[in-house]
Amino acid sequence: MDTTATTMRSDDGATDRRPPPKDLSHHLSRATKARTASSMKAFYKYFMIPGIGQLAGGLPNNYYFPFDTLEAKVARPDRWTPTPNKPVDPPLPSHNDDDSVASRFQKLEFNSTSSPLNQPQDSLIVPHTSSQKNPVQKIDLATALQYGTAQGYPPLYYFLRQFTQQNMHPNCPYRGGPEIILTCGNTDGFSKVLQAFVNEWSEEKDWVRDREHILVEKFAYMNAISAATARGMGVVDVELDDEGMVVEGKGGLKDVLTSWDHKRGKRPHMMYTVTMGQNPTSGVLSLQRRREIYNLCSEYDILIVEDDPYWYLQYPTSTASNTTTTFSSDNTSFNAEQPMFANAEPTPEGWKSSGYPFLDSLVPSFVSVDTDGRVLRLDTFSKTVAPGCRLGWISAQPDMIERILRITETSTQQPSGFVQSIIAELILGPDQHGLAAAETKTLSNNHKDKNGKGPLPTGAGWKADGWVRWLEGLRGNYERRMHKMCSILASNTSIIKTGRRQSLSQQGFEEDEEWSVVETTPVLSFDWPVGGMFVWLRIEFDNHPLYNHYAKANELSRLSRALWILWTTKPYLVLVSPGTIFSPTAVIAKSEGWKFFRLCFAAIDEEALGPVSERLVEGVKAFFRIKDKSVIEGLLEEDDAVVQVRAEREEGMGYMMGPCAL
Repeated sequence: MDTTATTMRSDDGATDRRPPPKDLSHHLSRATKARTASSMKAFYKYFMIPGIGQLAGGLPNNYYFPFDTLEAKVARPDRWTPTPNKPVDPPLPSHNDDDSVASRFQKLEFNSTSSPLNQPQDSLIVPHTSSQKNPVQKIDLATALQYGTAQGYPPLYYFLRQFTQQNMHPNCPYRGGPEIILTCGNTDGFSKVLQAFVNEWSEEKDWVRDREHILVEKFAYMNAISAATARGMGVVDVELDDEGMVVEGKGGLKDVLTSWDHKRGKRPHMMYTVTMGQNPTSGVLSLQRRREIYNLCSEYDILIVEDDPYWYLQYPTSTASNTTTTFSSDNTSFNAEQPMFANAEPTPEGWKSSGYPFLDSLVPSFVSVDTDGRVLRLDTFSKTVAPGCRLGWISAQPDMIERILRITETSTQQPSGFVQSIIAELILGPDQHGLAAAETKTLSNNHKDKNGKGPLPTGAGWKADGWVRWLEGLRGNYERRMHKMCSILASNTSIIKTGRRQSLSQQGFEEDEEWSVVETTPVLSFDWPVGGMFVWLRIEFDNHPLYNHYAKANELSRLSRALWILWTTKPYLVLVSPGTIFSPTAVIAKSEGWKFFRLCFAAIDEEALGPVSERLVEGVKAFFRIKDKSVIEGLLEEDDAVVQVRAEREEGMGYMMGPCAL
């Protein structure tokens, strides 16, 4: 990896005086070091020369593709209403004494009264052939459905590269900023990162001393963990709190690294982390915590793989709910006018703006503190457009991307041309100057419906402004959903029991005097999600009437299983994800995982969210009223197959398991 250059020009022509990233090629796997550029892919850049007689590549004739156009009705970027960017409201008028945060919560209501699809829309058309000569602007099926470069479809690649460098990570500290390569989603991206930087290890044929390890949060997205363990990697869990991975204390990152036992194999040289809306706990890692983690990773030479499908889903109202800092009248030091991120962390002085207040309000990525160039960030369209797109991108220092490019050339080659072209058309818009005049007229006339909704305006598309506005609206909708579910949960954290206590009458109270004793028993707890799509729900099983019985038998996980099954029965009919499936080790599943459940507020229909959340808490209350062990054991007689059949047959089952893939 060559890092000898001293200066370079940025896209705006200014001299880029940032230092280059470090040479980290020693992290490459043996197979990746041996990879060479595809000799055939090297020809592709010449295919774009105007008038070239192309006899080199084995490309099918584009006129034999059975698709003449690709068409869709698409949303306008302002379809959804955004929510405020700060964890505090602007000051209310002096005559209004309402608490600002409470006032905003009251406004977080869904405002759609009809189908989400019954909204203003536009027609989108990808033509078969565009006469546009510039390949960066050329969007058509003739090029999108043809063999192409592994880096990605040029129009979409260049847009995402610019958006990544200038808008998402304008404060990247190394020269030039991150390079990107398009992927078939984050699962594919992480698989390629593992191929690039991890040597496979086998217990049957390799020494323990050669085994590589990966650092993960105590609770983690297990599909990614499975991909790592399949290559023989050992999993090393790190303690986490309401933000995410912790640095100090027992089980923190520093403790894990300093006390490493080399008898287990090599000390971890890779970290996998979901830092925005951590899956499953929904924490958002502060910039300060990122700096602390990064400094340790730099000291111990660890690559950071930042999987970030939820980066735009950060909820300022949750910051206000989880703390008193933003709205307590006792707080005299909090400055609401201070520029801050969604987690109420002050924006650093001299911080470069993205150009968009919404993006500026988001807690920044590890890329913003990546002085060495050791961060590989995974982004995806799965949560911003649709999971079925299977489209994303990796951002990292250029030399790392070059190695992943070589892997891509001999594996997926590039994401689906259908998907890349329609996303490119949506964001960048049709380049009507590149279409033949007659064809432009025909397309416009054929696709103008009775409501006057024709193709997007000439040369128009969402562009970066529209894309950011779409993200703002999505955040608004998901924040409203989160608030609706959490408000119901927050109102039902305890069971209230009333009654008369005999000892009171013995202390002189009259028999007919109206009095009662109120006892509250906590049954559930949670932190309001600061990001993501999930609520990490803890059930206070130690307050259950049968807790001691199952504790003595060392079978507490059976209580958790019984509750999960009870939820799937009438009248509750709710399906949630048990915390054990997010436990990276069996030890964590047995000691901690059984206490938790992950609830997804994203996928369920809007009108069902409230009723299903109510049924969930009613199920918890009913469970804590069970005092007979035989009832618990009766529930446990049902296996997964029985629950699956019930889930498929019961009308009105509320699904809160949420997405399993990134």
